[in-house]
Amino acid sequence: MKKRIYFQPLYFLFWLLYFVVARALFLVYHADKSGQLSGGDIFYTFLYGLRLDASFTAYICAIPFLLSLVASAWHRFSAATVIRYYTFILLGLISILLAADLELYTFWGFRLDATPLQYLNTPGEMVATTAAAPVFLLSLVAFALSTGFILLYLRIFDLKKYTLVGKKFAVGALSFLFLILLVLPLRGGWQQIPINQSVVYFSEKPYANHVGLNMPWNLMHAMLKYSKSSSNPYKYMPDEEAEATVKTLYAAPSTTDTTAILTTVKPNVLFIILESYTAKLVGHLGGEQGVTPNLDQLAAEGITFTNLYSSGDRSEKGMVALLSGYPVQTITSIIKTPKKTEKLPQLSKVFKEQGYKTSYYYGGELEFANIKSYLLNGGYNKLVDKYDFDPSTYNSKWGAHDHVLFERVLEELKQEKEPFFSTVYTLSSHEPYEIPIAPKFPGKDNETLFQNSMYYTDWALGKFIEQAKQQPWWDNTLIVLAADHGHPLPGNDANHLPSKFRMPFILTGGALKQKGLQIETIGSQTDIATTLLATLNLPHQEFSWGRNLLAPIANPFAFYVFNDGFGYVTPQGILTFDNVSKQVITQDTGVTAEQLEHGKAYMQYSFGDFVKK
Repeated sequence: MKKRIYFQPLYFLFWLLYFVVARALFLVYHADKSGQLSGGDIFYTFLYGLRLDASFTAYICAIPFLLSLVASAWHRFSAATVIRYYTFILLGLISILLAADLELYTFWGFRLDATPLQYLNTPGEMVATTAAAPVFLLSLVAFALSTGFILLYLRIFDLKKYTLVGKKFAVGALSFLFLILLVLPLRGGWQQIPINQSVVYFSEKPYANHVGLNMPWNLMHAMLKYSKSSSNPYKYMPDEEAEATVKTLYAAPSTTDTTAILTTVKPNVLFIILESYTAKLVGHLGGEQGVTPNLDQLAAEGITFTNLYSSGDRSEKGMVALLSGYPVQTITSIIKTPKKTEKLPQLSKVFKEQGYKTSYYYGGELEFANIKSYLLNGGYNKLVDKYDFDPSTYNSKWGAHDHVLFERVLEELKQEKEPFFSTVYTLSSHEPYEIPIAPKFPGKDNETLFQNSMYYTDWALGKFIEQAKQQPWWDNTLIVLAADHGHPLPGNDANHLPSKFRMPFILTGGALKQKGLQIETIGSQTDIATTLLATLNLPHQEFSWGRNLLAPIANPFAFYVFNDGFGYVTPQGILTFDNVSKQVITQDTGVTAEQLEHGKAYMQYSFGDFVKK
């Protein structure tokens, strides 16, 4: 039997060991990324990660330490049993979360945080996002990790193996001291500011910093902050300076002569949003050839913008950037707060005020990520979603296949009163990349499945355009084609890389006079709404976060965010910045100090505007 006074420090060490093993599992699971780290990098992930490990361990230990204190004074209290089951339950729960985190990092590029909470009202869609996950392997990892430490606890750390030796008062006093001392690791030391994620950031390689994070601590921290949007965490300069800097970037808006672009002054507008359409697989943007032949043909028949970047990397965030021209938030999304989206401009509102009939078509659930409330705030006359399609047309996870969606749109536009503004959102190129036609590219790996899903959506789009050209409304219709966001595939881009965010933006259709134009101006997703409205000579003053990309621009730039940082693109080069460590991640040689300050100002001012909504 061991002395009772050893139990509390040993119990603390038990959980520290658990998190060290969990970090090792993370490194092994992501061996391809870990292989790019040096031995020193790997060592530092453990060294720097210890502070967050100790912090979360302190949270876990609070209840057992308190129970141990009670047991030292009240011998009949069976603290050993309560602590044992408390430990087993936590081991099981945290092991499951750690296993989920292993695969979620593959898809999202950041450790598990509060992001899944945004999709709790549509759990089916949340599961579909990672439908290709190796469930059996992850279950085995969770089982092995929890079982192994349960057995270790029973063999060495169980309180029943410790006996009370010495004076009761002295043991109780020492037990109380151990409890009080938990405050130190819990808050990370004596310093004035409590511990945060930046303590584990030591490298210019984001993956190395992510490995150092303690996942349960990160999740707890994010959940505590989840509903808090009353303050701006991004304070790089005085607010007045940030505002002035950003307004300078948008200064002196120019106009364009629409008579040189359109054949009519009031065309129909068909706005097609392409799920996950990355420039890496779009041929005319320098991507792989043969994946999007129909999109490439439409670009040749219209106007294509070759340096366009998505504002974020999630569907619901991209939708707000596209339809409201509003910047994306890093670790939350304005779309989850209807009282904020009520204050946003929307293309549908503008077109409705101009006498257009408005409609929105999507093959999936509009409740996903609170999208429906956003669209209702936009005042669409008609919303069509998954439940308006025959279930036999669904794929296994999301809803109606893209060719079915386009067939529905084509049929209903025959009866639509002109002019109309119709938004169509595809879904088949989302995980799990299921398609109802024979794949063009051989292979079953994720990259090939994604490649084939983009090819299928392009095939469905091509069929739709071919038939649309036969309709009486075609000659009076402007078609907008844009992605909701880019994609890590192919190439498994790191979360911050600009290649993950580059996307297509095309204007085409029968109402377009100009053909075969390539606009090389650098632009953001938030510029699309402004460009469209300016081209149609419609009011766009409310869309203050966008510019008309068809007009001369004094300060061309693109700004995008990821969890938790930003990228800033100018003709001088690209930089990416980590908001946690407050350090540059990557920086082209031509990037200036002024560009970095512009990026910081945009990050601060845009999030501050979100907070004020």
